[in-house]
Amino acid sequence: MISARSLFQEIVDNDNSYRLFCSIAASGEAQGGWENGRIAALLPASLRDLAPKVTRHGADEDKHGRIFQALMRRRGLTPTDVPEETDYTMLLERRGIGLAHDKLRRDEPLTELDVITYLAHSRVTEQRAAEQMAMLKKHFGDHPEVGKAVRMIANDEDNHLAYCHEELLGLARAGHGRTIQRILRECAHAEIAVYRDVSLAVMDHMGRILRWPKAKSAVLAAGIRAMYGYERLIGWRRMVTLRMPERRNALGGPATSAPEFV
Repeated sequence: MISARSLFQEIVDNDNSYRLFCSIAASGEAQGGWENGRIAALLPASLRDLAPKVTRHGADEDKHGRIFQALMRRRGLTPTDVPEETDYTMLLERRGIGLAHDKLRRDEPLTELDVITYLAHSRVTEQRAAEQMAMLKKHFGDHPEVGKAVRMIANDEDNHLAYCHEELLGLARAGHGRTIQRILRECAHAEIAVYRDVSLAVMDHMGRILRWPKAKSAVLAAGIRAMYGYERLIGWRRMVTLRMPERRNALGGPATSAPEFV
């Protein structure tokens, strides 16, 4: 029987699949770090109080990228090129989700709508990240090679998700509720489609590296498509609800360091 645990163990045990996994993860985290850094620099005057939290968000993402790079170095591996079809962040941007990189490269202040778009996009994508890391923490939190990294990143992702909930609720109270809900729905529906496509692409690459039989690849692809069907029908709703998190002011302090991964 194919399980998440056995699948990830197979990926971790093979240098080539592990290298691809870490390279994809490191690239995505680095992009997130850059985006948050630019957003922090371009916040409008009315929302400048968010700058320390957005900066911390970006610092966490940069740290995660360094962690995945360090995991590769420990095996004597170097990063590999990330296949375009597995680039989750880029594919979301192509669908018009989040803030375009062209906008972030300009030295023009963002609008309040831009910040709402950023937070709504982050709320959806951080939901996915928190769920994935919770799964990895459950199965690999005690793994001698990746366990510490998994636990650290999982805690950060929970903080990021809590931060998005809290800030969006504050903006909703300020009168932006309908706009927030509209953008959340748009982001959620786009994200579940991109996540399906990226998952299929990643599994295709892993299957070729690990020489999976066609039957195994077909079962995995069917499972991914079935999950998409569920998310398209009802699962997307978990990505658009807002509730006050137990972790308040989750990004209110300085970013935690990870010297052991530098």
